[in-house]
Amino acid sequence: MLKLLIAILFVAMVISLTSGFVFLMKDHASSNKKRLMWALGIRIALAAALIGTTAYGIWSGQLQVGAPWSNRY
Repeated sequence: MLKLLIAILFVAMVISLTSGFVFLMKDHASSNKKRLMWALGIRIALAAALIGTTAYGIWSGQLQVGAPWSNRY
């Protein structure tokens, strides 16, 4: 369940990054950059949630540090 939440947060962050790029390209001539700032704020919030979720997963033991193919535990 936690891995699914991390994947959803990551996809949402990529979508926010893409929308921010689109807003940057469309609004480059106007001085109103409100949509771009909203996209940046959403991306920062999603990144903080992603880091927090990952840290919680490592702290709780649901996520482990290391590659699945390594034999060192």
